[in-house]
Amino acid sequence: MTDLVGCRRDRDVAVITIDNPPVNALKAEVRAGLMAAIAAVQDDPDVAAVVIRCAGRTFVAGADISEFGKPPLAPLLPDVIRAVEESRKPVVAALHGTALGGGLEIALACHHRVAVPGTRMGLPEIRLGLIPGSGGTQRLPRLVGPDRAFAMVLTGDPIDAETALAEGLVDAIVADTEAAAVAFARTVAAHGAPVRTRDRTEKIAEAAAKPETREALVARHAPKADGREAPPAAVAALCAALTLPFDEGLARERALFVSLRDGDQSAAYRHLFAAEREAARLDLPAGVAARKPARAAVIGAGTMGAGIATCFANAGIPVTMVDVSPESLARGSETIRKTWAGAVARGKMTQAEMDRRLGLLATGTALADVAGSEVVVEAAIEEMTVKRDIFATLDTIVPDAVLATNTSYLDIDDIAQATTRPRQVVGLHFFSPAPVMKLVEVVRARETSPEVLATAVSLARTLGKTPVVVGVCHGFVGNRMLRVRSTEVERLLLAGALPQDIDGALTGFGFAMGPCAVGDLSGLDIAWRMRKAQGARAEIADRLCEAGRLGQKTGRGYFRYEPGSRTPLPDPEVEALIVATSQALGVARRRFSADEIVERLLLPMVNEGARILSEGIAQRAADIDVIWVNGYGFPAYRGGPMYWADRLGLAHVRDRLTAIAAETGEPSHAPAPLLVDLARAGAGFADAPRPGVTAN
Repeated sequence: MTDLVGCRRDRDVAVITIDNPPVNALKAEVRAGLMAAIAAVQDDPDVAAVVIRCAGRTFVAGADISEFGKPPLAPLLPDVIRAVEESRKPVVAALHGTALGGGLEIALACHHRVAVPGTRMGLPEIRLGLIPGSGGTQRLPRLVGPDRAFAMVLTGDPIDAETALAEGLVDAIVADTEAAAVAFARTVAAHGAPVRTRDRTEKIAEAAAKPETREALVARHAPKADGREAPPAAVAALCAALTLPFDEGLARERALFVSLRDGDQSAAYRHLFAAEREAARLDLPAGVAARKPARAAVIGAGTMGAGIATCFANAGIPVTMVDVSPESLARGSETIRKTWAGAVARGKMTQAEMDRRLGLLATGTALADVAGSEVVVEAAIEEMTVKRDIFATLDTIVPDAVLATNTSYLDIDDIAQATTRPRQVVGLHFFSPAPVMKLVEVVRARETSPEVLATAVSLARTLGKTPVVVGVCHGFVGNRMLRVRSTEVERLLLAGALPQDIDGALTGFGFAMGPCAVGDLSGLDIAWRMRKAQGARAEIADRLCEAGRLGQKTGRGYFRYEPGSRTPLPDPEVEALIVATSQALGVARRRFSADEIVERLLLPMVNEGARILSEGIAQRAADIDVIWVNGYGFPAYRGGPMYWADRLGLAHVRDRLTAIAAETGEPSHAPAPLLVDLARAGAGFADAPRPGVTAN
């Protein structure tokens, strides 16, 4: 045993306690202590049964991922689990908090499991590009049946204690983990030798015997091919549980796990896992603490305003949604109601919960209706004069509130100057649809106070979002880089590519949708209006709009759409328009390979990311990765644009940008100074110096 694992006796029951705060992760010392404790009680005649429990707020919540990528330390988790399952004394897992990953795999190997209400159990490895590697795919189907096991492993979603009891994952729901587990263990000890999970085959018998049942399971649960390696591996491991002897299934699962663990995709997922946690860290003066707003207001009831108000109510924070237009306010309120009603219809929310959230939502048509709010999020139209007028008026209505703007592009320093208290102004850039998208860019303005910055980050996390602190510039981080990609789409179309070529290359790379289909979905006229307001022009996109091709809403954009369908179909009219435009502008067209298209779209984005880093708009390259994966659909298994570039090697990136610049004659394609310096040093963006985005 170790300092992290203790064992005491409650008469004839040995109680093994894991105490490795904060989440009792299965580091090597914990594994060694647990294995020693199990071994120690085997030959003790005074011990009739064993309970495994955890101190603190949770059962084991998973592996210690800091050990990944390092030489394995004995004992390995499969060896510990084998020792638990082969115990001659019945072993009861006492679950509370969360039992996730390796923690649930330990519980699965125990002979019985009890849980307190509110416990959540799951195998989330798929979210790190992995599969369970210590028997989870082999034991779970034996307890809950293949259908539930496929769902849990392939989604990574946990289930609650009540569902676990109904499905057979736990034997009882108890009020107190330790005392009830000890009593339960004492009872089962009187019934003879323990029954191992591996020997329970009744729930997998049908799927094991019938290939058509297995095929139906795969068809029902396996996601479509999208470049991820973990889902097919999970399916293979789960099918092995149904078709192979137990030990062969374990070996198959372990081989698949090790291959994934040592592969590029899981490394990318682990990079993002660490990056998301690092992104919320702030360099703040000592003693600065975030406020905890008890009431919020949202100004604007359009798509974003209604979505942000929904986020507050979902988080249990009373919110007032204000719009000067009664019609807009009614539409926004109905949108929120329909969102929750849809969740009720799908069984994702109870009617009582919907009623509770509706009770948290108030509405008004005057700015004065935000009085009493401790945080106000402005989500009005993207016009500077409108936003400045709103902020100037808020000075007298909510003199102590945190004032946030949801602008996507505008200068927040300029907005802040409309108030007499710019230190209380911050950007909260939500992404659409706000209730779904996890990312929030927290934009630190020039005079934002440390307390307000801390409050904004804390509030975003309370709303269930992933906050990333960025500085002020046009488009901040995400949209600034997106604008570069949009420009490159235009250049490629003029130079010889077609919309289906561009979208095919990026979906092949791993994006769920290509940029042309995304433009059609959102409406090409939105960017068109913005360009006209700025005196800018995009030749292909503007000509499409001028021809009435505004996207899906008109049935024609970059692609054509059949009535009632969202499937983009190549359109010869678009090809003719593009070719004619190239000829009119004197641009010689050529063919581009998919790899060339990926480089021409993404390497200039990486180049812009390097400029963003050198300007201190982002604190670290990994922050840019978090933004692009969570807000713009960059494939997570590639780690984000800056991580992807590091994997390519910055010398290669520098040379390809140099070649692209030579072909296009475009000065912005020349490698950014930071990229050149890092490439010369043989370093990556992860090694870039940090100018830092700190509070004032």
